[in-house]
Amino acid sequence: MKKYHIPEYIAISDTGFLFLPSTGETFTLNQIGKDIFKMLQAGESDENIYEKITSDYDVERGVIERDFSDFILQLKSYSLIKAI
Repeated sequence: MKKYHIPEYIAISDTGFLFLPSTGETFTLNQIGKDIFKMLQAGESDENIYEKITSDYDVERGVIERDFSDFILQLKSYSLIKAI
């Protein structure tokens, strides 16, 4: 079970905009990305996120696992998240 740390200074709006105050960069998330990011902020495990997304959206578990992995890699590449 992986857990992730999102620095407290990273802000997310209700519409899915991420703001990185140190650089002024903004990132736009779609609805599923926003939901996943908020669950990561809340400390949810990968497994809980998979279950929630597959139950809330019409998506197969294998698809969400692959997309989640890609999303995590993107967040890491912009220093928006770290595995702990």
